[in-house]
Amino acid sequence: MTGTFVLGSRTVKRLGYGAMQLAGPGVFGPPKDHDAALAVLREAVAAGVNHIDTSDFYGPHVTNRLIREALHPYPDDLVIVTKIGARRGQDASWIPAFSREELRQAVHDNLRNLGLDVIDVVNLRAIFSVHGPAEGSIEAPLTALAELQRQGLVRHIGLSNVTPTQLAEGRRLCEIVCVQNHYNLAHRADDAMIDGLARDGIAYVPYFPLGGFSPLQSSVLSDVAQRLGVTPMQVGLAWLLRRAPNILLIPGTSSVAHLRQNLSAAELDLPDDALTALDGA
Repeated sequence: MTGTFVLGSRTVKRLGYGAMQLAGPGVFGPPKDHDAALAVLREAVAAGVNHIDTSDFYGPHVTNRLIREALHPYPDDLVIVTKIGARRGQDASWIPAFSREELRQAVHDNLRNLGLDVIDVVNLRAIFSVHGPAEGSIEAPLTALAELQRQGLVRHIGLSNVTPTQLAEGRRLCEIVCVQNHYNLAHRADDAMIDGLARDGIAYVPYFPLGGFSPLQSSVLSDVAQRLGVTPMQVGLAWLLRRAPNILLIPGTSSVAHLRQNLSAAELDLPDDALTALDGA
């Protein structure tokens, strides 16, 4: 097994589950199969997953209500992480929601829909560009989130979709327990950030660990997978687990079979020559 890492004040297994794909197409509206969505969540926890990533803007409100229906009352060791900083338009658009009042409302929405009194970790998602991290001060929204932490509604704070400059700014303002950014075998802009966070014992949680909504198209990945008799996705996840000890994975799926496949990546031992080939991909 790939072991554990500390996330805030809790210890979690390094392979978790991301709930985003439980919502409808475009992360909007209800799931196409409600009962299947509940089954995936229950199977994840039954298989030992104790780190679930979600947000009330998935749906909106859809994934959090599914999590509550499937799993509440929650197991003692389950850590639920959410994120705030956006809201959804009627047309499924993603709209920045960074004001003090919007952030306060978002935390209360997450608490209510998840059925919690306090959220373990809340990530502040920076949306200064639709294309990924972009510079801009996060001081005002982060200060508002820290206020909610002092009120006892949030235990720990993380950051999502941030640049190194924003991470540094955030760490000056409050304790940051994790960073959730886009990173995978083919998208490695955060290499230096990951290594720096590892030295400081801070978790790094890559989203789109498999390249987005479809598997990474890489001949190296396919070759290694074929040789080991596994899927390219399992290889991609196993590579991430080997990349750094502070990486926590949250692959998402709406299928129990696919969930089991993803979780089995924790047992996948990549030979040295395969690692070398993947590192150079």
